[in-house]
Amino acid sequence: MKKTTVFAAAILGATMATSAIAQTVGVSWSNFQEERWKTDEAALVAALEAGGASYVSADAQSSASKQLSDVESLIAQGVDAVIILAQDTQAIIPAVEAAAVEGIPVVAYDRLIEDPRALYLTFDNVEVGRMQARAVFAAQPTGNYVMIKGSPTDPNADFLRGGQQEILQAAIDAGDITIVGEAYTDGWVPANAQRNMEQILTAQDNAVDAVVASNDGTAGGVVAALTAQGMEGIPVSGQDGDHAALNRVAKGTQTVSVWKDARELGKAAGEAAVAMIGGASLEDVGETMFTTPGGVEVNAIFLAPNPITQENLSEVVDGGWISLETLCQGVEGGPAPCN
Repeated sequence: MKKTTVFAAAILGATMATSAIAQTVGVSWSNFQEERWKTDEAALVAALEAGGASYVSADAQSSASKQLSDVESLIAQGVDAVIILAQDTQAIIPAVEAAAVEGIPVVAYDRLIEDPRALYLTFDNVEVGRMQARAVFAAQPTGNYVMIKGSPTDPNADFLRGGQQEILQAAIDAGDITIVGEAYTDGWVPANAQRNMEQILTAQDNAVDAVVASNDGTAGGVVAALTAQGMEGIPVSGQDGDHAALNRVAKGTQTVSVWKDARELGKAAGEAAVAMIGGASLEDVGETMFTTPGGVEVNAIFLAPNPITQENLSEVVDGGWISLETLCQGVEGGPAPCN
């Protein structure tokens, strides 16, 4: 039987079961700092409801220790599955162990947990990094580059950075590009990214030609630092399709936002949780095996990202992700569909 058939059958079976006995899925969010998490949440809740399951959640407020307590509390409440957006990929492992003892399925949502008992569900983050670097390199194939990375406790930061390096390596080897600054961004906090960028600009006497920033929040911090120096408009990357970032793309102060349609990720997480509650195994639900940086084999699902630049801005409007008014606010004579 094809895996997709098994997955669909498991969801159907779980839906039938939950019509008689209500099931509950607990979701532990690392924080709600990023704009996109509320979009993820809405899609996830809709998928759970469609599968006959209810939703409870906890916000760790960027604290790894609070998140550990949050998940333990969800388990104590009797949830039937746990979805975790991990604040710290290592610190959360005891919570996965606790869930496993109780026979509760775990989904590692968008961020890796290096434990084979957790289904890893995310977008292809190495490819996101490649997309970011490709767009910046196309706009600025030579000069001084700055790499603004994500949180050091989030494995995605290094997956992204690896993909970025793949694209830039040949130009670095040829001497066309020089990386003059590189910094992690604690907690993915935009203010931290802005501070890092300001320090690099000071150290380089503003001799910076392009910035590969790893998400839209960090890109916002970078653009703020550049704008303060009258340097807005140099190539800057991001990801997530944040509305403010897409508006920056329309204005020309951000080059690319790699759109990871959070609605699809939330939907996939809800469906996976319902399937596993219904008896589907990790092998049934996972579409591929992924070897983590620590050498752990985990079942995984990778969704495809989409880089949004001025050339294809209409896609996010056509896809119902952002309104034309929000996308084009303050844009004069910009690209389609704002013109």
